[in-house]
Amino acid sequence: MESSIGNQQIAAMRAVESKFALYDRSHWGLIKITDRDCLRFLHNQSTNNFLSLQPGQGCDTIFVTPTGRTIDLVTAYVHDDAIIILVSPKRHKFLMEWLDKYIFFADKIQLNDITESNAIFNLIGPGSDELVTKLGAETLIGKPYGTHQVFSSQGLEDLCFCVGSGLAIPGYTMIFPVAHKNSMQEILLEYGAVKMSENTWSMLRILQGRPMPDQEITEEYNPLEVGLWNAISFNKGCYIGQETITRLNTYKGVKQKLWGIHLTAPTTPGSLITIGQEKVGKLTSYTTTVDGHFGLGYIRTKVGGANIKVEIGNVQGKTVKVPFISHDYPKI
Repeated sequence: MESSIGNQQIAAMRAVESKFALYDRSHWGLIKITDRDCLRFLHNQSTNNFLSLQPGQGCDTIFVTPTGRTIDLVTAYVHDDAIIILVSPKRHKFLMEWLDKYIFFADKIQLNDITESNAIFNLIGPGSDELVTKLGAETLIGKPYGTHQVFSSQGLEDLCFCVGSGLAIPGYTMIFPVAHKNSMQEILLEYGAVKMSENTWSMLRILQGRPMPDQEITEEYNPLEVGLWNAISFNKGCYIGQETITRLNTYKGVKQKLWGIHLTAPTTPGSLITIGQEKVGKLTSYTTTVDGHFGLGYIRTKVGGANIKVEIGNVQGKTVKVPFISHDYPKI
């Protein structure tokens, strides 16, 4: 099976398991929110609690529609004078317009799309601590997810190191001026990082269960169905979509859930998932892996959870938990 995915993909996956890989995330989007009301504004427009955050802290949060349907999962970093949000590919222009329409006359808010002026790298793997130590950012080791700090390193300035790889794997996110991109990549590769292709990252994010727009994140699904409990605060005040999400949690009303699915053969996203003659869900993503075939799909809650045997056409499957998401109701 290893030969079917290519030697470079195999090398990157092994680096993730034992050392560290480098993923260029610069095609994702960056939005900078500034002015007096930026913290309150993002608190009111997304699912997590921003009023409890201090500069140097960060978190994942979700933008949802007024009916509680998922728009995007983003990571926000609170700075002294701004909040930087890292958004999914091809989502920054939409979210700029989405946020702008909720700015009212009295709000002191400025939105800036800073995607083109910055680069984004992920360091993914258990050896990432060793690498950030060499880069002079060792003070971040052991800090909570989303903690971030701006450093100068290797003659390069304005390097923002952030705890978290974007997956449920140890690592870091780096955000820095695009002018440093080539130099920083050379430095990281010299220190032993293995470069990860987009195809390999896609394989890894499916194995991890990281949802993506137009696949797992669409207006068909709400964040509780996706399993993004850690990005939702149930103790904060009102925000867009809050009533629907609170009601679903209160009455345990999650009708379908996202699961990983071990598959016996290739199949196509969008295909129906069945048990016998009963339609129980839909496949949203598929990848070939070093161990076989794997997918993500939504399956009705009433038919069960992990270790359920399913079919996608003529392909057999078995549901499994994936580490990035959870389907356990939190203790509030």
